[in-house]
Amino acid sequence: MLYDTVPAEARRNDALDDVRSGALDRARWLLDLLDRGRAEFRLAFGTRKREYRRLEELHAGIRAEIDEGLATRSDDELRSAALSLLLVARPDGSGVWHYRDRVASLISHQRGWTSDEVAVMLLRVGEYRASHWLAESLGAVLDAVDRLDTDGRRAVTPHLRQAYRRLTAAEVGAEACGQLGRRLRALLADEDAAMPDELIPADALWAAALREHADTAPTPELAALVRHLASLTGPRPSQRWRRTCLALSDEASARGTTAETLRALAEDAPLCSRTDGAPTPWHGDGFHLHYVVGQNDGDLARGVVWAASLTAGPATAGHLTALALRTGGPGSDVIEDLKLAGAAINALAGIDDPAALEDLWRLKTKIKHRALLKQLDTALATAAARQGITAAQLIERSVPGHGLSPDGTLVRELAGHRARVAIEDAATVRLTFTGPDGRTSRTAPAAVKARCADELDELKLLAKQVRATLSGERARLEALMSAGRTWPYEEWRRHYRDHPVTGVLTRGLIWEARDAQGDWHAVAPMSEPPGEPSHIRLWHPVHASPDAIAAWRAHVVAAGLRQPFKQAFREIYLPTPAEEETGVYSNRFAAHIVDYPRLYALFKERGWQAGFLGNFDGGHDGLARGEFGDGGWRACLHHEPAGFDAGYAPDHAATDQVRFERRDGRRWREVPLAEVPPLVFSEAMRDVDLFVGVTSIAADPTWTDRGRTGTTRTGGPRPSGS
Repeated sequence: MLYDTVPAEARRNDALDDVRSGALDRARWLLDLLDRGRAEFRLAFGTRKREYRRLEELHAGIRAEIDEGLATRSDDELRSAALSLLLVARPDGSGVWHYRDRVASLISHQRGWTSDEVAVMLLRVGEYRASHWLAESLGAVLDAVDRLDTDGRRAVTPHLRQAYRRLTAAEVGAEACGQLGRRLRALLADEDAAMPDELIPADALWAAALREHADTAPTPELAALVRHLASLTGPRPSQRWRRTCLALSDEASARGTTAETLRALAEDAPLCSRTDGAPTPWHGDGFHLHYVVGQNDGDLARGVVWAASLTAGPATAGHLTALALRTGGPGSDVIEDLKLAGAAINALAGIDDPAALEDLWRLKTKIKHRALLKQLDTALATAAARQGITAAQLIERSVPGHGLSPDGTLVRELAGHRARVAIEDAATVRLTFTGPDGRTSRTAPAAVKARCADELDELKLLAKQVRATLSGERARLEALMSAGRTWPYEEWRRHYRDHPVTGVLTRGLIWEARDAQGDWHAVAPMSEPPGEPSHIRLWHPVHASPDAIAAWRAHVVAAGLRQPFKQAFREIYLPTPAEEETGVYSNRFAAHIVDYPRLYALFKERGWQAGFLGNFDGGHDGLARGEFGDGGWRACLHHEPAGFDAGYAPDHAATDQVRFERRDGRRWREVPLAEVPPLVFSEAMRDVDLFVGVTSIAADPTWTDRGRTGTTRTGGPRPSGS
């Protein structure tokens, strides 16, 4: 019988035992009901066929009797019933846990809670081993805490702190943990001026400076700052949060602390799942992972990122960039943390400094994740608005020059040798050394290594950075092939032709100049536009005649030019009669069986966004999207698994329709092929041709035209393009 066992089990030999036993005495009727239900549950559950419908009927009947009993009880008895349900609940196969929904309702709606009763509930929910029980029950108990007066909240503060520690140690989902954590931090901040040690990770290397400051100077001002930092839940704080952060940072003398903590986040050794525990509840013991910040410390880390950027300004740009790449870029040694990377990106955008703009450009060229790219676009638009220009103009004006001369070189004298970093062509950056005898070598001479080691390391790093910038600019210029942009001549000359990095690429391309009469004339690579042109645009063969294309190809070959990317010899794609007939979609590259892993890799390489196909919900309808025309247009390639393999992901996929969408505010609207600009259509179909041409292994014998509705093989509608 529950009444015979629960009082002894509930005893903790503390000052609250009388509260527990008194509640159980007043709720004897409830324990008797639960006993009857438990006995019937065990009987039904033990049958061979496990009569689940009968079990549900049983629980419904017991719940109805509980509700009937609660309807006639006094406030004291109702609070006792809630306490008893918390004390009795256990995952022992008895079925008692079926009535836990009554707990949340009782606690949340009942008034008159005493601090002792709330303390009992906080201690009890902290004992629950099941994370979902802990989260559900703790949320209801915090409703009771909210109803306590000032003295009552102060009395339960130690138990709130203990509940917070239990929450952060439990495997509670990110959303529930975040919501409950914020409520607990707010309650503790209201009633406790002591240092919130539970908010600062005890062993994480990145938090060492913050822990040391808290240990050596545990002032109320620093405690308030730590709580404020941990209150940041999104990638961009409000202006009020920023003002408070600046004031608290000064009051706590913590500017240096937050700057050092940011540096540690960006550079210090990551955490390891084997020694520091899993980063989230969803990573089990079987995973060996490295990560920067655990799930429960994410708010504090994002607060540190913003505090450092607000107080130290331009000096933090490098660390913000490194952190964004570390947690959101490709090839990192840690798992992704998109929230932390997003905070670093947005904080970087808030720094009004040329170096920060160059770093935003660098992130734009390296980060591939769709969610982060959206945040980067927002960050660039914000930074551009401060200067009264467009985001595209900001990007081209923020390309780092790395201190190179206009011809793309930098020369230093080291130990009697001339060290030279030079952009030799659109894909090559070299560091060479010329000795007193005039001989040039790519290997650093012994004298340089011995006497100028630091300077040599700086030049090697510079060459690496220039290579990265050159690669990013080559990709950006090629993306302009679908944009159809024009530039005022002086603006183009300053930011393109005469730029030490971009200029090397620009001078290898064919451009068109508009004269005073408004006529456009093509300008050969390595040549100056005639006269005084008003505007410049990039030449594309889709707008040229066959004779003009042939002439430019002959010129490139005769001059021995190596263009930064295919331009004169670029493939062009025009709508076919079949596509004019289908109207809103193209079947030109449909009905191919392709190597799916290679196809997916090509999507990523060309900057297309695509979900992964596989044997899971939503994994049978593939849609790859690529943006063109400065982000105003989007091509959509439909594909699906070719057969259903037993493995997690298919080895092969089948291609289907290509459709086009146009940006309409914050949404996308599908458009007929006839409305797609020739530049966009040609560049998009060129990418699709690449995907299919590289990965195709056979024709799909089962393919049929799905028509305008674009249904899948199972008869359902195609995924929305929104």
